[in-house]
Amino acid sequence: MGKDTEEMFHGKFITFEGTEGVGKTTQIHLLEKYLRTKNINCIVTREPGGTTLGERIREVLLNKKNEYMDVMTELLLMFAARAQHLEEIIYPALKKDTWVLCDRFTDASYAYQGGGRGVAYEKIRLIERAVQGNFKPDLTILLSGDIETGMRRVTKRGKKDRFELEDVEFFERVNHDYLKLAKNNAERFGVVDADQSIDKVALAIQTKCKQRFAELII
Repeated sequence: MGKDTEEMFHGKFITFEGTEGVGKTTQIHLLEKYLRTKNINCIVTREPGGTTLGERIREVLLNKKNEYMDVMTELLLMFAARAQHLEEIIYPALKKDTWVLCDRFTDASYAYQGGGRGVAYEKIRLIERAVQGNFKPDLTILLSGDIETGMRRVTKRGKKDRFELEDVEFFERVNHDYLKLAKNNAERFGVVDADQSIDKVALAIQTKCKQRFAELII
């Protein structure tokens, strides 16, 4: 559907990516606040999740009791939640001139299930095409920071989910693939150093957005 409906989209789709503990949740809400000062209507959502069905799938994916979940089951559940998310939330909002700020999207599948779990990119690409056609974010903010620092932040939050229980090597592979994705899609990605202060990271993200949407953010 994405390819056929793209010309009807008037809002912008901005996604946030990064490994655990890099501050995506904080920064996505700071960007929402900033865009509203520019009279831009926007919504914040997340993956997996964003819809009633998607949140139920999220519970299955993050539940540490499901530690033996097959990697293809994991990947397909991610895209099942994404298909519902696109049809129920993302596409309708974009058609109404609403900007959508999303905590993770398809790049996360390449980084986590691809880089982290070892699923071939070709398999992910086939499912991506079936679910979203050629639809892509208008801008992807990659928060890239020190893995061990991020994991310490996660530990301070309390109980860890199924992904947060992975070891440092797993997240190093994920981060490696995120950086590879950013390099290969430089026209869409904006990489921001997540190890700076919250205010400096927020300013860097605002700058990326103003550069990408110069005619809309004045």
